[in-house]
Amino acid sequence: MTTSPDSRPTARPATAAPATLRQRLAELRGPGRPPRPLDARALAALAANPGCRRRVLLDGAGVDKGALATALGSPAAFGQSQFAIVRGHSFEARAKADGGTELVRLLHERLRDGTPAPGPGSVDVPDLTASGPEGRTARTALALREATAAGRWALLDHPLLALPVSGTPAFLEPDAVVVHPDGSWTVVEIKSFPVIDGAADPGKVGAAARQAAVYVLALEELAARTAGGDAGGGVGSGDDGDSGHGRDGGDSGGGARVRHEILLVCPKDFANVPVAELVDVRKPRATTRRQLARLARVEDIAAALPAGTTFDLRLADDGRTATRPAEELAAAVEAVDAAYAPECLAACELAFHCRARARAEGAVAALGRGLRGELGGLTTVESVLAAALDGTAGGAVGGGPASPGASADAAPDPTVVALRRAAALRSEALALAPFPAPAPAPALAGTEAACR
Repeated sequence: MTTSPDSRPTARPATAAPATLRQRLAELRGPGRPPRPLDARALAALAANPGCRRRVLLDGAGVDKGALATALGSPAAFGQSQFAIVRGHSFEARAKADGGTELVRLLHERLRDGTPAPGPGSVDVPDLTASGPEGRTARTALALREATAAGRWALLDHPLLALPVSGTPAFLEPDAVVVHPDGSWTVVEIKSFPVIDGAADPGKVGAAARQAAVYVLALEELAARTAGGDAGGGVGSGDDGDSGHGRDGGDSGGGARVRHEILLVCPKDFANVPVAELVDVRKPRATTRRQLARLARVEDIAAALPAGTTFDLRLADDGRTATRPAEELAAAVEAVDAAYAPECLAACELAFHCRARARAEGAVAALGRGLRGELGGLTTVESVLAAALDGTAGGAVGGGPASPGASADAAPDPTVVALRRAAALRSEALALAPFPAPAPAPALAGTEAACR
């Protein structure tokens, strides 16, 4: 959950990309603007809405979506409070205070596999210090290889992993990775939400599992590369299967196995005493892999933009105030298609801007993915009402063909039939039990009216 002081790597999203793509992404951000690195939460949000080309491009280019939303006049209204961040750092420091022995003990306790418990001094903590994100990922890979070959317990504190997503590498930093004596790897996710009377908030546990599933995918990519094999089991391979069978997870070759159960560590009740539980992430891992594989490539989206499109805020000398007109920014943002859904409000900084646009266009998607799926080709509120009441946009009255060009012998659209049936039932109900007209409001005195 929390990160080390240097855990916000000055990632260059297109390090492995051609120079022309790096230049184009830099133009999209604006001159002198460093890219914002992708993290596991952002990747989990991308996987939850893979059809949103707008987020794919902005995240791939490293655009600061929070600052962009503020400049557009729709600032994001979510995020961690400073109190929660400080509490999270404090709890993580306590959980790792003894060099990781307590975390490994908690993991061994939950495994119940009959192996000897780790004793004092039996847990190795390799040094992962390196320069830059590429150096840190290389150092992490080397430390994992050495720890796997050593056949001892080892804890990697804040390793840095790389996962190619949509054509650009994302640098990810789990709280910890434990290497077992048998050579398998377990992701450790430390969260500050409490476990009260043995139960935690299911929504928060699910979010932690989805975030950890991204780390598992990155570790599987690394394990395949470490073994010298093809990393074809990673994102974009189309393999939606398990990471393996049983508790040990999948064998990535060379003895390195990524376990499909992650260790979730939380405070017990309202104290800072750590308690842990194993969480199976096979389902969110398979879903995340499948969804990330569906993402369009950043270079393809960038190539389709109008010439000169940029998300540069033209910051003032203070480095915080945007001077670019909101109308220009809005035009640049609208040049990329979005796929808004109410779930975006909890995961994307631009959600309030996209919601306002969807409502202004009367898009059915603003009412939820479930309703959008049930309405089929009726994508606007206007077309839905027309189909239900007079058939001008949804088909002929009486359940005829849904499209204007369809023949009279075509089968009626079941969605239109259901809408008209619902409208007829509503009309009948209103006719049988009419609601009384609301009484007019009493006239206010001059003074009271003026005050209101």
